[in-house]
Amino acid sequence: MIRPSPELAAIARRFFKAVEARDGATLRNLVTGSEHVSFIGTAPDELWTGRQVRDGLEAHFREAPAFQAEEIMTQAFECGESGWAFYCRQMHVDGRPEPVVFRTSLVFALIDGNWKIVHRHASLPVPNSALHGAKHTAMNALMDAARAEGTMEGKSGIATVMFTDVCGSSAIAAAVGDQRWAVQIGDHFSMIRAAVEETGGTLVKSLGDGTMSSFTSALAAMRAAMRIQSRLDASTQEPRLQVRIGIHTGEVVASGDDFFGTVVNKAARIAEQAAPGETRVSDETRLMVGNAPEFAFGDPLIAPLKGLDGDHLIHRLEWRP
Repeated sequence: MIRPSPELAAIARRFFKAVEARDGATLRNLVTGSEHVSFIGTAPDELWTGRQVRDGLEAHFREAPAFQAEEIMTQAFECGESGWAFYCRQMHVDGRPEPVVFRTSLVFALIDGNWKIVHRHASLPVPNSALHGAKHTAMNALMDAARAEGTMEGKSGIATVMFTDVCGSSAIAAAVGDQRWAVQIGDHFSMIRAAVEETGGTLVKSLGDGTMSSFTSALAAMRAAMRIQSRLDASTQEPRLQVRIGIHTGEVVASGDDFFGTVVNKAARIAEQAAPGETRVSDETRLMVGNAPEFAFGDPLIAPLKGLDGDHLIHRLEWRP
């Protein structure tokens, strides 16, 4: 059965960090030493196979100019002893005025109990119209139609959406190793699912090291956030995790098992405004619970939220007793 793989997502991120740092030891450790390994780059002649690929990666990446990168997305899946990941990064290359988007696919095999990269394919998204004079539209049309159909069939309504995000996860994963991190992040997701379901919510999906949940009431969402923060605060497991939590209430559209709408984007952006160990809620969510005695709010903040117009009033949920 194909299933999402936080472990392979963590390894993919570690591989990219090693590329960025020109860390040859990590690159060699993550790539198989088998003869059956392949590496495809962006240039027409960049297609290499054989165990020498692993030993040549550090020198290959040192030939490229230095860069800084921002993650756009990372997804990974596994099925038995095979797995794959793909990620997009926006790269700011030294000496180049405009950033470029870089895309990479990794194929993994489970070898002697460890995931190893057996294939890597990278690309720079040059439009087909520039490459061969024709623009492909069929796939985009199909995807647009599917999205439109899903939206029409979806149910809309008021919901409260909660995002959680683990602070400093990349540094923690690098410190403890991918296997231990995969176990801990799996336990973390289980704890969040329990807190969400105990208060009547639904864990919609995990996103790398974060989660998205939905609730039919703002009160339930804030109770779940308080449980999550309290349980993390009381945990003695090392490394100790801290999360940022963002909550917003508004109209959503449900399509299948997922949710869409501005409320989803705003909840995610509010989470970005929270400090480690902090829960932030929108003014709309705060108004929903009125003067409920179990909640207190502080540190009101007016801030712009990326991708949303205007400034937004958000509050800190005082979850500690």
